Amino acid sequence: MLGAMRCSLVKRVLSPGDDTKKIAVAAGTVLLAEGTTSGRIYILAEGALEVARGDTQIAVVSEPGSIFGEMSLLLESAHTATVRAATPALVYEFIDGAEFLKSDPDTALVIARLLAQRLHSATTYLVDLKRQYAGHGTHLEMVGEVLASLINQQPGEFLPGSERQSGP
Repeated sequence: MLGAMRCSLVKRVLSPGDDTKKIAVAAGTVLLAEGTTSGRIYILAEGALEVARGDTQIAVVSEPGSIFGEMSLLLESAHTATVRAATPALVYEFIDGAEFLKSDPDTALVIARLLAQRLHSATTYLVDLKRQYAGHGTHLEMVGEVLASLINQQPGEFLPGSERQSGP
């Protein structure tokens, strides 16, 4: 399902012959830096991008149509991870990501669906963890609290991170 949504996004946004927004980036180039704000959105056309949080690599993404920077933009917060080119890559750069999303509601809906799918996957994983560790008396029993906070609307400003780590 995510692949179909990314394909839809690529077709909607990246019209054939429209290379005006496409940029080539060398391997190692940082597109988004953790802890900064840029207002930018990137969509991968070719190559692979690494996503890292601190010193921990989260993923290497190579699927065309994958989007980066949308969470920071929508939450009006700093980037929670660094995105850098793992290989030479071609990306579509939208310097004013908010304007880009406002100008094309259909694209914004595709992005909302991608984010909803990510949230669904995360909550499904947490429910599975909760079931596996219920009654074990371990710190993993706190998964119920995490699920409740994901499912219920956040009161006031949501600040990512944990008590152990002050920042995202």
